[in-house]
Amino acid sequence: MRWELARTDRADAPTEETASALLRLVVRDGDADTVGRAVSGAAVELALGSYPGFHLTAPPGKGAPYGVFEARYVPVEEVGHVAVLPDGERLAVPAEGPRKELEPLPEPGLPEPLPPGPARTVPLGRVAGARSGDKGGDANVGVWVRTDDAWRWLARELTVARFQELLPETAGLTVVRHVLPNLRALNFVVHGLLGEGVAAQARFDPQAKAVGEWLRSRHLPVPAALLEEPEVTA
Repeated sequence: MRWELARTDRADAPTEETASALLRLVVRDGDADTVGRAVSGAAVELALGSYPGFHLTAPPGKGAPYGVFEARYVPVEEVGHVAVLPDGERLAVPAEGPRKELEPLPEPGLPEPLPPGPARTVPLGRVAGARSGDKGGDANVGVWVRTDDAWRWLARELTVARFQELLPETAGLTVVRHVLPNLRALNFVVHGLLGEGVAAQARFDPQAKAVGEWLRSRHLPVPAALLEEPEVTA
């Protein structure tokens, strides 16, 4: 069972929707009857007997099936590879021969930091682009900049700790940072952000498509010299 309260309400709102907050409940069980009418019916009764304005966004209904996806390594021999030629002929591609075990690579060195100077608090998106998505229950967030000076700042500023500070939902999770200097980019893997995967539909943004833009919207001190460069559009 998971509760989420999205404070979308505004003071003196011009529409009913913008005057309202969204309380979301996700309940999962192996028995559809346990999480179907039993839950939605109780929600209706609670709404009718509670404070004025409490209502549901959909009528009571049955429980819906959901899926669970996990990313795992499997032996290459278990995954058949087939090449389909233009004339329709299908050729089996044999698995490769001996392979090395995966080993962690050493982190690339960081560039020299920018010299001290004035800074302004602005959204990260003023100087950085981003793209994000899902890998099972994990989220991938790529962040990049256009110039060497911006890279000197980004590589040292956007650490894992800073990333988790900017995105509090990731604070209790394992976040791994990969440095990609030739692309002037960083990649963050957030383990477990999406719970049991996209098909589980337990999160507001189940595919983490908007996490990168959320990161770009967050404010932090950025060197004033970088703000004189053309703004990045993701």
